[in-house]
Amino acid sequence: MPESAKPVVSALVVSRNAKDDLLQSLKAFFASADVPVEAIVVDNGSSDGSPAAVTDEFPQATVLVQSKNLGYGRAANVGLERCQGRFVLLLSPYVQLDPQCVGRLADLLLTRLDAGAAGPKLLLPGGRLDPDARRAFPIPSTLLYQTVGLSKLFPRSPRFGRHNMGHMPESDVHEMDAGTAACLMLRRSALMFGEDLDLCYRLKLGGWKIFYVPGAGATNRVKPASPERRRQMSYERHRAMWTYHFKHHSEDVSAFGNGLVWAQIWGRYVAERVRDTVKSNKGSAT
Repeated sequence: MPESAKPVVSALVVSRNAKDDLLQSLKAFFASADVPVEAIVVDNGSSDGSPAAVTDEFPQATVLVQSKNLGYGRAANVGLERCQGRFVLLLSPYVQLDPQCVGRLADLLLTRLDAGAAGPKLLLPGGRLDPDARRAFPIPSTLLYQTVGLSKLFPRSPRFGRHNMGHMPESDVHEMDAGTAACLMLRRSALMFGEDLDLCYRLKLGGWKIFYVPGAGATNRVKPASPERRRQMSYERHRAMWTYHFKHHSEDVSAFGNGLVWAQIWGRYVAERVRDTVKSNKGSAT
């Protein structure tokens, strides 16, 4: 395609000390794109040479180097100002896109004028569907079902499995409440970044729909073997749930209800920390 072609899709990648994964992710992005694209990389104060490596291997990419770690939301807003595409693909440096993923997500947004965002079938390294790839907004009942384990016992139940939409076939295109910022394509005209749940909720308030697109595939190459990485992911996931609930629903439930939600979110976070500690100790013992 001509270099002067205006991009249809801008990949927005926020990265910190993930050089090798970042390079692989960008390679897959440019290789899979069948529409004009650009890549905006916001480097959050990396010390592993990421900015220079991206510039050397992908001179067409724009690299915005930050002197310190701004956090995801602030860094994403810095990158958004440089995005020129009609659509913005939020892309984690740990995600590798399948061929045609970019084009299929863009196709849905082009043909569904009521769609504000679309996410792919995002798989974890073992082949399991990433549970954050299609979600309902967290409410006290769904948090309770997860805390007591009913969501795992009845994953396909419209009531108990609602949070991860287990009642909807993962092979079908369907509407959802929220995807994940690890890989989610959005209309640039509707954007201002925050946590992914909060972002999706604000799109819904604006009248936009959000779709899960299984024909567009990607793999999230997270690092589950690292206890530090698991703790960080757990913290970010629970912080997003906390931010969403207390920003949008704190006035809709009683003080007791808010306390219950807080206890559920905090209890799940502590339980995950304890589980990781036990696993780490067992690994050290062997």
